Amino acid sequence: MSTTVSPLAPTDVPAMPAIAGVKLATAAAGIRYKGRTDVLLAVMDKGTTVAGVFTKSKCPSAPVEWCRAKLGRGGSSKGGFARALVVNSGNANAFTGKTGRQATALTAAIASKAVSCSANEVFLASTGVIGEPLDATKFDGVLATLAETAAPDHWMDAARAIMTTDTFPKVATATVKLGKAKVTINGMAKGAGMIAPDMATMLSFVFTDAPLSSAVLQSLLKSGVEDTFNAITIDSDTSTSDTLLAFATGTAAVSGAPKIGRASDPRLKAFAKAFHDVLANLAEQVARDGEGARKLVEVIVEGATTKASARKIAMSIANSPLVKTAIAGEDANWGRVVMAVGKAGEPANRDKLSISFNGIRVARSGARDPSYNEAEVSEVMKSPKIQIKVALGLGKGRDRVLTCDLTKEYVAINGDYRS
Repeated sequence: MSTTVSPLAPTDVPAMPAIAGVKLATAAAGIRYKGRTDVLLAVMDKGTTVAGVFTKSKCPSAPVEWCRAKLGRGGSSKGGFARALVVNSGNANAFTGKTGRQATALTAAIASKAVSCSANEVFLASTGVIGEPLDATKFDGVLATLAETAAPDHWMDAARAIMTTDTFPKVATATVKLGKAKVTINGMAKGAGMIAPDMATMLSFVFTDAPLSSAVLQSLLKSGVEDTFNAITIDSDTSTSDTLLAFATGTAAVSGAPKIGRASDPRLKAFAKAFHDVLANLAEQVARDGEGARKLVEVIVEGATTKASARKIAMSIANSPLVKTAIAGEDANWGRVVMAVGKAGEPANRDKLSISFNGIRVARSGARDPSYNEAEVSEVMKSPKIQIKVALGLGKGRDRVLTCDLTKEYVAINGDYRS
């Protein structure tokens, strides 16, 4: 966790309302950091449903494997329910072999005793250094105290406790009608480096009081991540620990919210949009907090043969170190964008290509734009948000991804992260 907040941090931080059926508490367990909280316990009422999506990394962390084992094939819980979430920062409990699996089992056992539930209702997530054993005995006693002191208004404390190299806590909230009742959606996320999500973000947790089945939650997650968390990249590296969990306490049912058991239920439409908006908000905050970032970069590719093709080209641009360093240097180097388009392996025609930076076209029909003005373009490149738009002129496929620039600070942060 950095002491210097990113210049791209949101200026308005929402007041996070309480969600009936969810209580939160944090503590300093001494996992790795000194003088800061590093463990979060969320306690949910009986009947809370759960769903999740996780990294597609072939080297997943022990907590990812634990959660997958507690969830069904589709991602929704075999039993359908969750009572506790334990998250620690400082140690990812990844690439830790048998020791890592034992640590997850011990953590769940301690949490289940503290909350008085089954270990199968305990979900886990860890973030931090890969390859270092996690001493789960440090949770003994701590989780019991947290269970006693958990309160419904500790959202910002919770978001801070899960930070690693993040420079600010990431939260989002929305209120929407489900039937005739108001329901709330609260979310938090962490992530600043090793960000190129693949079915989830680094760590993100979403809670609602809406009465939704775990299958509905799973459907919302699966569709929601594609144009939010899966459409951001900081450094092209997908974490071993990517976890996105959603919990629905169902407590809004007492206020008249209908129970939703099918993702196709038309009453879910407004809620689904609000749920997506929360995910999108959190995803953008992750991009804004890229390690060492000074500029938020939006890459739009249009005129591709398909949306999937546009996504691959956009990601090729967003992940290019040459493009990202040019942005950091406030240089509208469209040649690097051309390079990234050409290497993507997707249909493209050099002589139909047009490129613009922040609305100013710099290249057209495969050559520099005749009206190009260096001074004008240099001025817009000083903006904290840069939009790169590429028009391929081949079809109707369009997509958008978010990234950030690549600065010397990124190298400094990651050069000695473990040591």
